Amino acid sequence: MNLIDVHCHLDGDCYGDLEGLINSVLASGVKKLIVAGVDLNTGRFNKSLSEKYACCYYTVGFHPTELKTYREGDLEKIAALANCGKCVAIGEIGLDYHYPDTDKPLQRRIFTGQLTLAHSLGLPVVIHSRDCAEDMLSIIREYREYLTCGALMHCYSHSPEIAAELEKYGFYFSFGGTSTYSGSKRARKSIAAISSERLLTETDSPYLPPLSKKGVFPNTPASIPEITANMAEIKGVPAEQFADIVWHNAHALFTKL
Repeated sequence: MNLIDVHCHLDGDCYGDLEGLINSVLASGVKKLIVAGVDLNTGRFNKSLSEKYACCYYTVGFHPTELKTYREGDLEKIAALANCGKCVAIGEIGLDYHYPDTDKPLQRRIFTGQLTLAHSLGLPVVIHSRDCAEDMLSIIREYREYLTCGALMHCYSHSPEIAAELEKYGFYFSFGGTSTYSGSKRARKSIAAISSERLLTETDSPYLPPLSKKGVFPNTPASIPEITANMAEIKGVPAEQFADIVWHNAHALFTKL
């Protein structure tokens, strides 16, 4: 079975032995990982990880809640880190209005700057979007000409109706462990409504464990088989068939895989 985690975080010390983690992930049947960046340091770490492990690819970008470390000129450094065959996208980037002290104008400025950067580099984008649906849609509509290399809404949390509009722009959508919970009605409705040709699997490790690992930290990319099986059940297709669809989707969006 062809399994892939299109969005995980492997930096930090919560995993312990990374060599052992990678081996356990490969033993679970997951063949490729895309390790997501949130700032310059994680981008550098991800690049080094991709150079050490054949199964690892990476993204680089500034996450909206990590902009406290952003300095003018950092987008040029992001571009330099992206200049590698194993960097598959600019991400994760976007908007996050969850916290009360959010600097919304700054988030919007750096988000749109990274959309423009990705377009200039010929790379797709991986978008983080939380509690910001109206502004997110407004920016996507305005900048859709900069999204011609593809876009992923990672850990999709908005409505099926918004997903339908984004599908028209060629977006892909990934879902993780929370979609395995019966209470995750919005995610499950979105999975059911979105075309299978636009769906991807992720873990967002070390966060968001699936039902069988509820309360476990860290979550790992070895959770992908459970997530894949759950999404396949929602779509009403065999897990192996759905895994092949996701594998094809991932390579269609991330052409450097």
